Amino acid sequence: MLASLLPPLLNFGNWAGSPWLLVVWLFQIWMLIDAVRRREWLWALFIFVGFFLAALFYYFMVYRAAPSATRGFELPGAHDRRRIKELQAQIYHLDKAHHHSQLGDIYFQQGKLDQAETCYRAALERDPQDIDTRAHLGQCLLRSKKAAEARPLLEGVVAENPKHDYGYSLMALAETLSALGDSERALAIWKQVTESHSYPRAKVQLAELYVARNQPDLARAELNEVLADDLHAPTFQRKRDRVWVRRAKGLLRNLA
Repeated sequence: MLASLLPPLLNFGNWAGSPWLLVVWLFQIWMLIDAVRRREWLWALFIFVGFFLAALFYYFMVYRAAPSATRGFELPGAHDRRRIKELQAQIYHLDKAHHHSQLGDIYFQQGKLDQAETCYRAALERDPQDIDTRAHLGQCLLRSKKAAEARPLLEGVVAENPKHDYGYSLMALAETLSALGDSERALAIWKQVTESHSYPRAKVQLAELYVARNQPDLARAELNEVLADDLHAPTFQRKRDRVWVRRAKGLLRNLA
């Protein structure tokens, strides 16, 4: 099987005569590595035996399944596509609130906000007091451009536990207030977040408020911290935060 992946690498004549073979081979290796990292063993097997179409299908069906509406605004923790089937089965047999909420989290991570909202609301019907579900529904509504609906949920969560979800709920509340035009309170909350956390998401949006208030020096300080922290961050964190690092670099260029 390995031989199916090696010829383009070993035969330089193929590279010179048909450069696209090298491109195809590198693409196939890229998708194979990604499939192994995600533990998508069946996909990895198909890609490994040399099926370029398998690599192509994997790219569109799995690799590009990453969210767009929620990129940079992920919930804490990881998600797994295969977990959906397990949760759907548990919901069918047990119909517990936390199963609905966990399924909502996966849909949120995938950017399927309508499905996530449905799951969160189903969870709240079964357990209206669950703080995680209330917080995550608030974040889902915010990403769905329903900030007015998100606000009371997030305010209630933060009043109950300001440190909920490692500060993610507090960040969501700040974003909600900004979306509703309450920049003064949003600024205060971003300061509160950055006192306890070094999240680029918080620092960049705090810097944006400083820019809007014509306080460029304060903005630069926050943005430079983002870039300095990124240099020493582990790979997984750099990948997660790259949208904010790019935003920080763009803001610094505009302030130059």
